[in-house]
Amino acid sequence: MDGTAVTKVVLLACGSFNPITNMHLRMFELARDHLEDSGYQVLQGIISPVGDGYKKKGLIEAKHRLEMARLASENSWITVDSWEGLQTDWVETAKVIRRYYNEKIAPEQNNDDVDTVKYGKKRRFEEYYVTSSSSMENRDGTRLMLLCGADVLESFGVPNLWKPEDIEEIVGFFGLVCITRAGSEPLKFIHQSDTLWKHRKNIHIVQEWVTNEISATHVRRALRRGRSVRYLLPDSVLNYIHDHHLYSEDSEQKNAGVVLAPFQRYSDASTS
Repeated sequence: MDGTAVTKVVLLACGSFNPITNMHLRMFELARDHLEDSGYQVLQGIISPVGDGYKKKGLIEAKHRLEMARLASENSWITVDSWEGLQTDWVETAKVIRRYYNEKIAPEQNNDDVDTVKYGKKRRFEEYYVTSSSSMENRDGTRLMLLCGADVLESFGVPNLWKPEDIEEIVGFFGLVCITRAGSEPLKFIHQSDTLWKHRKNIHIVQEWVTNEISATHVRRALRRGRSVRYLLPDSVLNYIHDHHLYSEDSEQKNAGVVLAPFQRYSDASTS
């Protein structure tokens, strides 16, 4: 041992999980292998399903998505955080990450530079973030990183889907672990974005060599048509779907014609 301190990491994945699939779980394994090969120690994986207020077409109730996520992650190093899913209104991903960090990780840090009493407030967080984000890689203590697929990374470029300051906070202060998918070009997208390029050392691109293009959208389609989806998602999740008669033609029309929550919020803000 050379005495070098190992940076500890908690991985947080936000998304619809509608339903959770084996590929969602696989992302955590890929990220852990990559980070530990890079000298980190991964402590835990967290799944945070989005709330019903997101208003995505075909999004079934959060209570079902939360329970399926719990079933899928039983007896593993991955757990489920229900806070986001239980909120009435949609919560920005940056707020979800910040809240988890403030409540679960920051209080446990033994870093005198962090005032955890003041740190819980957004204003204090932003003051700390501005002065410390550039040195996050070298700070002691546990890091919280957002785990996502390449589609989420590339969605940073969609107008009115993300606030620029949220992207800055996510990649600049916390960090991102991005799992590639067939046809995605995350490195090219990072090169094209000034914000992502500035924080490129905080973005870990993980290549999935055993390609597995399981899509929750395709799973829902197969379920609606009465086709088998066994081995695409855990048996416990599949049993739950059958027991509760989830994913029908009717459920897929939920929120049809409704504007996605971030588009509503940010488009209104830009025109006010």
